[in-house]
Amino acid sequence: MSRPILEVIALDAQDAIAAQTGGADRLELVGDMASDGLTPARETFAAVRGATDLPVRVMLRAADGFAAGGEAALEALRERARGLRAEGAEEFVLGFLDDTGQPDLAAIGAVLDAVPGCRWTFHRAIDRCADRAGLRKRLDGYPGLDAYLTAGSADGVAAGLAVLCAEAARTAAGEPGYLPLLMAGGGLGLDHVPALRAAGVTAFHIGGAARFGGWDTPVSPDAVRRWREALDG
Repeated sequence: MSRPILEVIALDAQDAIAAQTGGADRLELVGDMASDGLTPARETFAAVRGATDLPVRVMLRAADGFAAGGEAALEALRERARGLRAEGAEEFVLGFLDDTGQPDLAAIGAVLDAVPGCRWTFHRAIDRCADRAGLRKRLDGYPGLDAYLTAGSADGVAAGLAVLCAEAARTAAGEPGYLPLLMAGGGLGLDHVPALRAAGVTAFHIGGAARFGGWDTPVSPDAVRRWREALDG
């Protein structure tokens, strides 16, 4: 069984250094965790890029929730995406739903057009969509899509564990729409790891769990190391 991927949410360069010290494999860079993670400043990305050699996936999300917003909001997000790309960002995290809970393909395509050729993760919008399997089918073959970040449920991994295990089996079987990496995250606990590993899940995403004091404290190398050891054990 291959070494699991451990992705850690970072808010700044200090977090990035701590995550790498603890054994993280890559970072998800976000801003404003009061809104569950928005697009960070270009200057923040530059500082993180200068502080670590880990791969960095940058969040492209302008507001709380999973709607892209109106034309002006979408264009503003595209402009920020272009600025991050110009700064050297090569990997991103995004995902938009329309008002029926279906993937907003127009918005997704518009943002991807601003960062052509880049790899990206479809984030936990999949946990709020009206049809998980349908979303995967509609996004199958989208350029650069190589991962889904999901808890299996809007209520977190504890509620979505069975869904994650079932989707891991479909990924292993090579079913259309299930080829991107399945990354478990969203209320993920160390107690979930054995079942997920046994099911074949090979990628894990932590945010608050990488911090001993909540989101108002920095990433702790010791907290990340605890996860690294659990995943490798």
